[in-house]
Amino acid sequence: MKTEPIYKQRKITDLKDMISQSVNLYGNRNAFYIKGSNGEYYGKTYNELKVEIDALGTALIDLGLKDKKIAILSENSQQWCTSYLTITCGVGVVVPLDRELPFNEIENLISRAGVSAIIFSSKHEKDMLQLRQISNQIEYYINIDAETDKDNDLLSYSKLIEKGKILVQNGNRTYLDAEIDENAMCALIFTSGTTDLAKGVMLSSKNIVSDIMAVCSMLTVDETDSSLSILPLHHTYECTANFLVMMYNGACFSFNEGLKHIVKNLQEVKPTVLMLVPLILENMHKKIIKQASKTKFGKLKLNVALEISNFLYSFLKIDIRKKLFKQVHNIFGGRVRLVICGAAAVNPDVSNDLCSMGVRIIQGYGLTECAPIVAVNNDHGYRDDSAGKPLAGVEVWLENVGDDGIGEIVVRGDNVMLGYYENPVATQKVLKNGCLYTGDLGYIDEEGYIFITGRKKNVIVTKNGKNIFPEEVEAYLAKSPYVKESLVWGRIDEESGETEVNAQIVIDMEEIKERLNVSTISMDEIYKLIQADVKEINKQMPLYKRIKNFTIREEEFIKTTTKKIKRYAENMS
Repeated sequence: MKTEPIYKQRKITDLKDMISQSVNLYGNRNAFYIKGSNGEYYGKTYNELKVEIDALGTALIDLGLKDKKIAILSENSQQWCTSYLTITCGVGVVVPLDRELPFNEIENLISRAGVSAIIFSSKHEKDMLQLRQISNQIEYYINIDAETDKDNDLLSYSKLIEKGKILVQNGNRTYLDAEIDENAMCALIFTSGTTDLAKGVMLSSKNIVSDIMAVCSMLTVDETDSSLSILPLHHTYECTANFLVMMYNGACFSFNEGLKHIVKNLQEVKPTVLMLVPLILENMHKKIIKQASKTKFGKLKLNVALEISNFLYSFLKIDIRKKLFKQVHNIFGGRVRLVICGAAAVNPDVSNDLCSMGVRIIQGYGLTECAPIVAVNNDHGYRDDSAGKPLAGVEVWLENVGDDGIGEIVVRGDNVMLGYYENPVATQKVLKNGCLYTGDLGYIDEEGYIFITGRKKNVIVTKNGKNIFPEEVEAYLAKSPYVKESLVWGRIDEESGETEVNAQIVIDMEEIKERLNVSTISMDEIYKLIQADVKEINKQMPLYKRIKNFTIREEEFIKTTTKKIKRYAENMS
């Protein structure tokens, strides 16, 4: 199945070409809007960004790092972005690392990747000094926050740029004239995944820029747009679909200071486009509903307002949503026109409510192995319960389709990875004749909308051959106000031999106490409360999908940085 582009996009061959074109088109516009140490914001133009990229690239090559792997370990920042572009535009291969990983895992990934240099922030200085003592592999440690060099191999990022500027002024063109092989690996990205062994995804410049152009052919983004980066940039979803899409379009990019500062930063930056994951969006929605419910008839007033705005907009094309829900828009900064939600399915009730309030929420679907976007609800149509239609130039179909119409999603296109780094066995399992067998299960309706039902490896198969998707049961549980999150799996009953559906449920203790208007509550009472909800949920599902047993926990599950539960890190015995 193919989708035709909605908008024609300018052609770019690689990331170096992209930046060169963007500088020519948008040179004096702000590429970044940055909060300084004094709390004041300042802009950095595309022209200024290009000068820094050329200087840093020249300095890195002068250090002998041409065609080598360079890791980035830092919070989201202008330096992170500049480093990524510098490395991929003519130095070597960028290796973005998850800043939340413990030291031993960072050490392991650096070793596996064969990293020669690492650009890091001061928050990781202690780890880098420890690594420096035990590893001979890394030639240079480059500190983003250091004002001066501390040793021959412990360098200051800003000093390196200063040296690079002098080298360029003196006629050094090694970086400026570097040729890009669009089909060679330019980024090595380790999947956070839900398994204990991360795989290194090899992406080429062609993979990445084809995905950028494809996304922009389906959704409107231009130089008047701005975005606040909230999700970690080491994740391809945030890096490609937000940061690089903004750079391609001459838009402005800013940085969130942390999850607790989201609302404050939104109001400071006033972005027009946001990239979020369901957990963040659902938490924001929950706060909006909670706030409305505090006053007498508040929830009723909200529901009536939603009905009125829906009717006027849907049937009379009268849009009063921003006026009617001004407080909601102010939470998002007042200018947000588009929120793209990915990494997992968002609750349709949440997207429906926010869309009725005038905040457009669209879902997409992607994998790191596809650079990463495969499908998105686009400017010509969307469905709240769907992952959208394939991007232009990306083919999607199903294989091994069952009687229920559900099969494995297969993808072919220029965005499909080169393979897994130094792992031919894993590569051969998923890459066949240039097609990626995603391991995701779903179906495609008559209009071409893709619906994801779950991961192939997570499916619970009953004795009678019925398939149960844990994600579907978890979505039902998520509708309970008392359930913060859940994890569903299958267990075989030793006596009957039947597969039983089990669940671990993380309770929302604050919500329980507030709804019941109590300060303390026993676990027995909580169990009865959840049991009643599970009973009602079971009525909505066929017998074989119903939850047989459940346990309650208060601590949240271990998650990836995109807030997906690491299923196999949890003990489900």
